[in-house]
Amino acid sequence: MSNHKQKLITVLLPDGRLQLERESADKGINKSTSLLQQEIFTAYNEQKDRTASLFWLLRLGFSDQNISLSPSLDFWRRFSALFIHHLRLTPELEELREKVSVPLATEEINKLMETIPALTGGEYLSPGLLASFWSELNDAFVQSVSDYSGTVADFFHSFSPDSQLLGRIYFHLVENKNSDLPFAFLATYATRMGTEGESRHLPLKYALQEYQNDNAKLLNLLSTVHRAARESELITDLLESNDLFSPLAWTAGEAHTFLQEVPLYEDAGILCRIPDWWRTKGSGVSVKISLGDRTPAMVGITALLDFTPRLMLGDEELTPEEIKQLLDQVEGLAFIKNKWVSVDQERLQQTLAAYEEAEKLAENEGITLAEAMRLQLHPETMLAGQADNGIVEVENGEWLQTVFSKMINPGQLPKTATDKHFLADLRPYQQDGLSWLCELNKLGFGACLADDMGLGKTVQILAFLNILSQTQRSTGKKEKTSYKTASLLIIPASLLSNWDQEIKKFSPNLKVFLAHPDMHRPRRVKTPTESELDELDLVITTYALSHRYIWLLEYTWQYVILDEAQAIKNPGTRQSKAVKTIPARNRIAMTGTPVENRLSDLWSLFDFVNPGLLGTAAEFSTFSKALAERLDGYGRLRRMTAPFILRRLKSDKSIISDLPDKVEMKTWATLSKKQAVIYQQLVDRINDTLEDTDGIQRKGMILAALTKFKQICNHPDQYAGVDGYTAKESGKFSRLQEICETIHEKREQVLVFTQFKEMTAPLARFLETVFQRPGLILHGSVAVGKRKKIIEQFQQDDYIPFMVLSLKAGGVGLNLTRANHVIHFDRWWNPAVENQATDRAFRIGQKKKVMVHKFVTKGTIEEKIDAMLTQKQQLSNDVVAASGESWLTEMNNDELADLFSLNI
Repeated sequence: MSNHKQKLITVLLPDGRLQLERESADKGINKSTSLLQQEIFTAYNEQKDRTASLFWLLRLGFSDQNISLSPSLDFWRRFSALFIHHLRLTPELEELREKVSVPLATEEINKLMETIPALTGGEYLSPGLLASFWSELNDAFVQSVSDYSGTVADFFHSFSPDSQLLGRIYFHLVENKNSDLPFAFLATYATRMGTEGESRHLPLKYALQEYQNDNAKLLNLLSTVHRAARESELITDLLESNDLFSPLAWTAGEAHTFLQEVPLYEDAGILCRIPDWWRTKGSGVSVKISLGDRTPAMVGITALLDFTPRLMLGDEELTPEEIKQLLDQVEGLAFIKNKWVSVDQERLQQTLAAYEEAEKLAENEGITLAEAMRLQLHPETMLAGQADNGIVEVENGEWLQTVFSKMINPGQLPKTATDKHFLADLRPYQQDGLSWLCELNKLGFGACLADDMGLGKTVQILAFLNILSQTQRSTGKKEKTSYKTASLLIIPASLLSNWDQEIKKFSPNLKVFLAHPDMHRPRRVKTPTESELDELDLVITTYALSHRYIWLLEYTWQYVILDEAQAIKNPGTRQSKAVKTIPARNRIAMTGTPVENRLSDLWSLFDFVNPGLLGTAAEFSTFSKALAERLDGYGRLRRMTAPFILRRLKSDKSIISDLPDKVEMKTWATLSKKQAVIYQQLVDRINDTLEDTDGIQRKGMILAALTKFKQICNHPDQYAGVDGYTAKESGKFSRLQEICETIHEKREQVLVFTQFKEMTAPLARFLETVFQRPGLILHGSVAVGKRKKIIEQFQQDDYIPFMVLSLKAGGVGLNLTRANHVIHFDRWWNPAVENQATDRAFRIGQKKKVMVHKFVTKGTIEEKIDAMLTQKQQLSNDVVAASGESWLTEMNNDELADLFSLNI
């Protein structure tokens, strides 16, 4: 794809490194953007040591802010530009060039955090990480300028001709409240006058004395002032009258002119020290709206909240009459409520109009919670377009803030106990998740459970369903209500076996109906009656069938729950639309992928979970487009959605303490139709010949059959010996894709083990389509010398998402700690061998929690042997470890027939 059709994006990797990637653009890229992208990408690729040098990011900060870039790249441009701004204002930078240390702009960094756009890896971003990037930018500058033969000013000009370094001149403006002239101005200059040669500031008039015999030095000192005078009539007058060299008392009008021109002076290289209220713009009049101070009569998205608008000047409340008095004054500064305020006629008119519109809304009984959320997100849509320019601030009232605070911090919620029928011991963070789900249920809100893969979303949902079952059955039957108890779970077909197994393991008391033909014999789903549904706790079906079974749409469910909810991220698909029309009292979405990487995905998810919360698709699209101008909107969006999203990361310190170093899980796959047919044909042939063989021949036939069964479970083409490997023909390929799509979303790395060398290449080709970049292959035929290079390549700083290894080749002498996922695609049925392979990732040097996924194909020999090993741990540890698979050959014919049979 040509560069003018691609945009450059930044991705933050889990270990805190920044990565540049190209992806297709919605529309063509203009020439200036294309050239800048290419320049930055070239600088990125040319870095010799990306962990120690961020020269490409430093270069990005110098670029023209008016050139359009992707939101993620623009964020890092703004961050780097902030560093360069403070670097440029560093006094005597030329003298300090190789030992400069730019102080961290903590307050500005915190504000920058509010503007983080939707970007891959944004969940890892924190003020602490930005502080480390700030330090790396400092190192990149020192490293670059030490290799540069010219001056620092020349270095700056080579990237940005208009950029000026800070000179030695400073402008000061302070309040002078006891005077008729309420402001005082003074120009100073820095000179080495201290006893130890440190920099001191003196009034500028002393420079006339110091350089009275050296006009060249005086002109050099005043060069920044002359640059400013080219653009400023005020500075020109001060120079021509020599008033610049004396302390001055100013009127409010003169001070206002000066304050408006501060950016011009700083661009010229003059540092301005001015009142904080102007820097923070705290002098502006705004409309502050408080929502939900009192407990509403009912809860949920349709709850009516009280609504109180006020006109504010900082912390002081103003009346409409006081605003009108300000409108009668001329433009400039006015002193009111012991504060200086900028009199901007147009802004004041907008503020007053927004207040009057808000007053009209307040005259009603209140607004719904959904309307309140939309008001926070884009107030201009509800206040007749009068809320732009940041003049409206919406805050949660006492009741609403208390509710949201608990939802954002579920550890504050009272613990919810499960009954004796729930058989899992919840980890502390899982207990918090259960309490959070119950609190949202009580309040009538939908929820998005977005915990990292491997943290146990399924068990938390089963615990919640257990609570619903015990509560609703006791109250519903006792009071003979018509309350529905059945919930509907919609999942990808590949997860049917996973949920079936988890329910049997943790919540066998739940009354469950599997609405999928593969789970019935004959392959037909009988339509349940309404009364039959009322007696159930849970119905499980798939996305593909959710809009085919009409009875699903005719029943009002207690909950509709989506697993792998990213399946509805595209709101325009038939599948997404159908799922959202299923009647339900409430809804839950489950996903292991970040939910904020793309704004359109987030809207579609919330359109299911809490319809109307983010407005219509058109309203949200308008809001998204406006984010380029109103960067604070990203922060508003996060604050608004945070109470309804629970996402815990494996990297969270509070979670790490709850997790073992290795989290091992069985991943269940279902045979495709083609696999099932071939598998059954093989079973029939073996059963026909088993009676007629014995001795060595019998053992050989059994071991050969084991291999063939494994091949069929992997992919029919492996068994047939052909090189097609269509993904949909293998249940394992489908599960592998789903797991790796989540790994890719988080830019984590994975090791995929197979015992078959011939499977390594097909798996690698398939994974390349999932990760959209190549990985590595290692098997027994790879030369020893090349193996070391492959391992080093995987462990280096370039992001390589996966490595496919044959089990024996991957079992010895490898250290692959970059990966934090291990997938055993097919099973060796020898725990010692599998654990040895797993420990290629989990060993000394691994700082991440390792997730181990062991694939098991439902209803096949894989499931049966896995169950045998699980139930007979001593057999697993002793017999299997010593003999491999040969112990299976000692079974009698009836045991083998049962072992080989297909039970689906």
